[in-house]
Amino acid sequence: MGSERMKYFVLIIDGAAGWPLEERGGKTCLELAQKPHLDAMAREGLVGLARTVPEGMEPSSACACMSIMGYDPRTYFSGRGPIEAKSMGIQLEGGEVAFRCNTVAVRDGKMWSFSSGHITDDESHAIIKSLNKEMGDERIRFHPGVGYRHICTIKDGEACLEAICTPPHDIPDQPIADFLPHGAGSELLLDLMEQSKPIMENHPVNIARKYQGKIPASMIWLFWGGRRVPDFPSFNERFGLKAAMTSGVGLLEGLAELTEMAILEIPGVTDNIDNDYAAQ
Repeated sequence: MGSERMKYFVLIIDGAAGWPLEERGGKTCLELAQKPHLDAMAREGLVGLARTVPEGMEPSSACACMSIMGYDPRTYFSGRGPIEAKSMGIQLEGGEVAFRCNTVAVRDGKMWSFSSGHITDDESHAIIKSLNKEMGDERIRFHPGVGYRHICTIKDGEACLEAICTPPHDIPDQPIADFLPHGAGSELLLDLMEQSKPIMENHPVNIARKYQGKIPASMIWLFWGGRRVPDFPSFNERFGLKAAMTSGVGLLEGLAELTEMAILEIPGVTDNIDNDYAAQ
């Protein structure tokens, strides 16, 4: 017999359960879903509970997934923005910071859509190009990502990391004035967000989206800032195993790059309801 080592498969169903729904008898979406294979695994396998977010750290996919991969967030986590920047090939210099930059829709002063109605890549890239032309300079750059998710880098921007920022997906239908960046270091972030409004309001992409009855992208929203990530030991160096990952999320692809995992490029894999699970 050969000496081939056992292979391991880790499936992370990030955020699948959600909150219990009163209108559905207090059950979560995961309880209500038809999932015979997951039910069989839970029934026939071992079930346990693990803390993936260290005490004192904000609960987030970034911290939790880093822990699951075997890397202590207290040592390696410097913010989600820089990890997503890594997945996009953005190399941060010393003193440079990266923020997630969503294109969001605001109506009547309230967060209408954190994704601008799931704006397409082509549409959002055209907007980001215009933002760079009108607002970008040697210090500030906007980097196009996927859909509504982009990155803003700021040189000598570590003071901005002191600002208190709120993810837009946490405040649906709520007044944005209560959740804008605030505190020390927030001035530049607020200024950039405000500057984006007239540029995006009159952009051909948004004019077309309004005409088509789609949700327009009203402004940018900056959050999840962080400085350059520390060096990670490779997954192979740490565990003596080779690893590969497939994900529709830039965060996970960034972690894969940082740990020198292979990234499986599978057509049809997204982070939305159109994900091709069979292909994945």
